[in-house]
Order: sequence, then structure tokens, then C-alpha cells
Amino acid sequence: MLPTAFSDRPKDDPVPTRRTVLASPLLAATLPAFAQSRKSALTVALSLEPTTLDPTAKAGAEISEVVLYNIFETLTKVNGDGSVTPLLAQSWEVSPDLRTVTFRLRPGVTFHNGQPFDAKAVQFSFDRAKVDRSTNKDRRFFANLTTRVVDDLTVVVINKEIDPDLLFQLGEASAVIVEPASVATNGTKPVGTGPYRLDGWSRGSAITLTRWGGYRSPLPQAIPRVTFRFISEPAAQVAALLAGDVDLFPHAAVSRSLDQFQRDRRFQILFNASPGKAILAINHRNKPLDDVRVRRAIAAAIDRRAIISAAADGRGVPIGSHYVPGAFGYIDTTGINPYDPEKAMRLLAEAGVKAPLELSLVLPPPSYARQGGEVIAAQLAKVGIIAKIQNVEWAQWIGNVYGKHNFDLSLILHVEPFDLVNYTRPDYYWGYQSPKFNELFARVRNSARPADRARWLGEAQRLLAEDAANVYLFQPQFITVARRELRGLWKDAPIFANDLAALSWAG
Repeated sequence: MLPTAFSDRPKDDPVPTRRTVLASPLLAATLPAFAQSRKSALTVALSLEPTTLDPTAKAGAEISEVVLYNIFETLTKVNGDGSVTPLLAQSWEVSPDLRTVTFRLRPGVTFHNGQPFDAKAVQFSFDRAKVDRSTNKDRRFFANLTTRVVDDLTVVVINKEIDPDLLFQLGEASAVIVEPASVATNGTKPVGTGPYRLDGWSRGSAITLTRWGGYRSPLPQAIPRVTFRFISEPAAQVAALLAGDVDLFPHAAVSRSLDQFQRDRRFQILFNASPGKAILAINHRNKPLDDVRVRRAIAAAIDRRAIISAAADGRGVPIGSHYVPGAFGYIDTTGINPYDPEKAMRLLAEAGVKAPLELSLVLPPPSYARQGGEVIAAQLAKVGIIAKIQNVEWAQWIGNVYGKHNFDLSLILHVEPFDLVNYTRPDYYWGYQSPKFNELFARVRNSARPADRARWLGEAQRLLAEDAANVYLFQPQFITVARRELRGLWKDAPIFANDLAALSWAG
């Protein structure tokens, strides 16, 4: 999964099928005792461990999976169906020109350290996010915002652009409201307004949260203690679930063992629609990757269907640009750079590239990357490109690929719903620069009419495909495996978050 680097929010994603299959009388006989032992605790497993617990400091969907809506909160809340509802803001008003939003804040809210939540905290959080030294992944989004305090419980946010998705974005992890005195230590000692507090972090092993007694609303149904474990290997994920060591595994790599889980009445299986985009990222800063013919050659050398089979066990939809089916304004661009090895070799020859061309292929830990990367390397070899695989840990990927841009190619999953904007950022890790794309995206952001916005979104998707800005592979279908008695799970994944206060054990 990616730096939470997220395109436009899916508006009409199909609702995936939720399936619970009953079997195994022997396992059923042991179910009541097991469930009873879990009443006061929950173990959640994730594929990646966060490098920090401050979502305003670094990109990474794995950060928000732990802290968003649990430790930290936002003005608005994104729900499992993609709708937006009040959270720290109890209501808001949008001006006729669609650029100004007046938020009425929820009274009686405090941070974990006892400090009051108010309009000044909102202003501080948003102003901090946009300063030049900010490491917030959405700094440019916040740079468009001006925040004005009216009184303790009223704050006005003025946007330079018309942004129909503003309220959605203010519910994402980069927009959490922080307590000013705590910002220096939020990475390891986070202070928020959420229903849970950090109890402990054993690096490389687990993070434990406990229910906060000072939360503004009583939460008797919320599970008192939640432990996050980190398991990247698919076989280990399956083993932990079957052994009963894990109660919930969002986005688990269990496709090859799916039948086993479906036959086991201890579990419920959810198939999650998401805005995720699996891509082969290309570093435009490195020659000859700055040549569009070389990038198109790489795209033509790759068979998307084979990658979907290897990386997602066949559970994926091919994409041709940085956008997914079901999202507002989506167009099918898969025909722009189809699989054509002979064309790939011709393009390399036209670009003056002599075989073999040696490139690095950096792969983070998730199975989609490691399994898909092997196939990509084999396909590139057939057209004279030697992709030297470098398997790295997630912290190394964030530091060296995302941070220092030390790579040629990298297979990665972008999971955010608003990441088309990253193609306007010349300092972003892939280094794409296009004045034409910047102009198109500005039209997207400033079009009040949905029809106009959809048209410009289509043009932007087409341009990225024609430029082969990256190699666009597939939209994945996530699989969540959970104990049968666990209630309150999201059916889809419009953003990466685990709303712990909504979860409860049946009975």
C-alpha cells in the first residue's frame, strides 16, 4: 500500500458481496469459549507497521489504519459507504460560491492531555499543515486554505479553489486536529481527541490502544483493549487467523486460502471495494526514463492480466491511468498502452536504447509487490530490460524511494481517493512534470458544474496514459477476514481506517 499518497472519490462503486459460509462442526463446538475470551479485547493484524503514529508527519496508509478516528479525529468523518458526516464539527454551512465553509464545532471536547478542543486548535492544525517546512503529505491542499477563528466554537475555512471533495478530504488522516503542545512527540506519544489512547508500542511487534475514559460520549459497547499486530507474509497471515491469534485482518493476503476460510464457520469474509491503484512507478528523474518512448516501451512490455493473476490472485480490474472504475468521471484508458512486446522493442530502438537496459526494481514487503514484481521482471527481460529486484522493508521504501527517490521502478499500491493531485507535484517521488496536466487539473478543481468536471477528469486520465507517467496495472479487490462474532465492520474501504469504537462483540 502506498504513501497514502489517494484520485477522486468513488461515487458509485458497486457494493461487494459479503459472504459468511458455515461448516466444520468440530470448530463450531469450540466457538463459544473462544468468543467469550475475546469480549474485552480485540487483536487486529495489519500487513505493514507504521513508521510513526503522527499522520501529519509522513505519508502511509498504515498510519491511518491505527490512529484515524481512534486516537486522532477530524472535523468530518468518512464512513464505510463513502458518505461524510460530522465528527469534531457538529454542523457546517457552505457559501453560495462553494469556496467558504463555516464549521460549528462540538462543545465539551478535550484532548487526551486535558487541553480543550476549540477553533484555535483547528486553525493551528491547518496552518501548521501548510507551512513550507511541513511534512504533511497534503501540504499543497492545505496551502489553498485560509482558516479564520470566529469564536471558540466557530471556525471559517476559505478555499482558493472550488473543491467539491473538501469535506471528504477534511475527514482524512492528514487533516486530524492536533493539540499544539503535543506536536513534537505525536509520532511516539500521540495526543488526540479520539476514543482510544496509546497504551504501548513494541517496535516490530505490536501497538496496543486502550479505551479512553475521558471521551465526550460514553462508549460502553466499545472494546476496551485493542492490539495491532504486523504480519506481512501471506502464509503467516493465514496461520495467525486459523490459530485464533488474530480476530480481524483487513486487506489480508489470503486469496489462495480463501476456500478454507469460507468453509470455516469461525470467520466472516468481506470483499471490499476500494479506490486503490496498483502501479509500476517510474522515476522520471533518471535517464532514459525521462523519455516518453522508454516509458511507453515499459508499459507495452507488461501484461496486466498476468500481473493481476500473480499479484492479486486474479482479484483485480485492469486500469490504464491513475483512476479506477466507479469513480466520478472515470474513462477506460486501458487501450492506450496495451500489451505489445514487439512495440516495446521498437520504441526502445527509436529512443536509442541499447539492450540490455539495466534498471532497479524496488519492491516493498506486501505480497502483491513481491509476487507481481517477479512477473514484471520476467516480462521486461523479454524486451531487453533487466530489472534488478531489490526487496526492501517498508521503512526503507518510505525513506529511500518515497523520500530520497532512490529507484528506477517500484511496484506499489496507492490507496488514497484523492491522489491525482500528486501529478502536479514536481517534488513527488516519481518526478512527473507536465504544465498541460497542471492546467487540466486546475480546471477539474475549479469547475462548479459536474459535467465540466467529469470532462476535465477524463482528459487528465487520458494525458497520464499517453505520457505513460507510470505503468497502470489494476484496481485490487481487498479481502477482510474477521471473527464471526465481530460487529460493525466496514463493507468497503473508501479510505484506510479501522473505526474501533464502532466495533463490538456479539452477545
